[in-house]
Amino acid sequence: MDIKTIDKFDKAASQTTPSFAKISLALLFIAIVFIYSYASHDNIQNNTFLIIGAVFGAYMAMNIGANDVANNVGPAVGSKALTMMGAIIIAAIFEALGAFIAGGEVVKTIKNGIIDPALITNPDIFIWAMTAALLSAAIWLNFATSVGAPVSTTHSIVGGVMGAGIAAAGFSIVAWGTVAQIVASWVISPILGGIIAAAVLYFIKRNIMFKKDMVVSAQVFVPHLIAAMSWAFSTYIILKGLKHLIKIDFFLASVIGLIISFLVFLLVKPLVAKVAQKIKNTREDVNSLFTIPLIFAAALLSFAHGANDVANAIGPLAAINDAVMNAGVASKVGIPFWVMSVGAIGIAIGLALYGPRLIKTVGSEITELDQVRAFSIAMAAAVTVILASQLGLPVSSTHIAVGGVFGVGFLREYLDSSEKIYVSKARKRFRRDKRALDAFEKELSDVQAIDKKSKAHYQRIVVLYKLIEEKTLDLKEDKKNFKEAKSVKYVKRDAVKKIIAAWLITVPAAAILSAAVFFMIKGIMV
Repeated sequence: MDIKTIDKFDKAASQTTPSFAKISLALLFIAIVFIYSYASHDNIQNNTFLIIGAVFGAYMAMNIGANDVANNVGPAVGSKALTMMGAIIIAAIFEALGAFIAGGEVVKTIKNGIIDPALITNPDIFIWAMTAALLSAAIWLNFATSVGAPVSTTHSIVGGVMGAGIAAAGFSIVAWGTVAQIVASWVISPILGGIIAAAVLYFIKRNIMFKKDMVVSAQVFVPHLIAAMSWAFSTYIILKGLKHLIKIDFFLASVIGLIISFLVFLLVKPLVAKVAQKIKNTREDVNSLFTIPLIFAAALLSFAHGANDVANAIGPLAAINDAVMNAGVASKVGIPFWVMSVGAIGIAIGLALYGPRLIKTVGSEITELDQVRAFSIAMAAAVTVILASQLGLPVSSTHIAVGGVFGVGFLREYLDSSEKIYVSKARKRFRRDKRALDAFEKELSDVQAIDKKSKAHYQRIVVLYKLIEEKTLDLKEDKKNFKEAKSVKYVKRDAVKKIIAAWLITVPAAAILSAAVFFMIKGIMV
């Protein structure tokens, strides 16, 4: 989707839901959470921070919806497989379903084991730390969304917990090995995602888009590609999306995925053959074959995201709830239904109100996407997580998705540079022709200067005129090709710099902000 088209969506959204209305709806949700948490915990001692934590948890959930969910649906919207409204509806529904169905009944209070909660023996200190972590992570996400930078919500909450933990108990509380893994993920995630997305796109281009009869090639390869996507997403959902419901190892998940992909292949092959009879041999029509798979990919990615990343919003809130209710500190706690509801509904509301900005960034402001490119990014999102989980590599789904966008953009630049090399070689050949042209013109001048011309002289003059005309046309074509072969940048460098900068400072920024909030709370309470 081009920028002008997306701007129309933004203008339409602004007309129907002005900024003050969006803020009002967000505040209404926070007010409802506040009233419910106060009314349902009125008779509980030390309920003040539980209520505050619920409000901050709601704020955090909405920021997750506004920022992180864009990675799941942005490519589909950018490629026009989904409209902005359709993407928001699908993502909101499946994010909530993922949280409620597969979000789990127990959550780790400390995301990724970044700190050891046993070193904080005072429940009040622990509650203050979790409150600071929630607020700081939410504020950082809010800032990143406002500048159009897709960042990792996991890294945001990790930075928040780390900063509050250090402020509460010193640097020894941090698991620095885990921090090193997170730093490694800044490099591993986008590189893996980019390489896999570029590889899938190159395969499709070489076997379908670069063929003379693209429709015939699509009939052969598209069913296999959709089946491969079915395997990747089935395995991904079983391993990641349903891990709180059922524990299945990679081999069994892979076998189940193969069975599902085989059934999908049998279903899709005749459908693709039927559609292929009606489409033209154009890039646009062949691209349309990937539209339906992209819609399913957006829904499944949203489901898995809801099942996994809802913990970023409700983990600290569940920890605060448990610490208040039981007057103790635990590494794992149960998730009350109201806490899960705050996370699931908050993500859906944040996406609906403020998601379009980041969807726009991922879908069009990094590089231009079509259905084939978006399909390659979706494949990379699933395959990279599966590969990394089996190799024990730390990865971030946000960095993988955006890295996939980088990958398809840079591949386009590489392929375009190959064409420019060809043009450059042609230009050298035409320079040789220019020298030949000069020689023909000189010979023509010499022949015309002869006073007594024979029949052979006149015949040579005719030949020379034809040769000169041909070489002149060649040189004009050479100049035209050379002018067109400019250095096109398909990946917008400013967007890349902004996003990478935001990735690098997410953890330290959230940590510093969290430490400041913790000391502020401590100063008020002590």
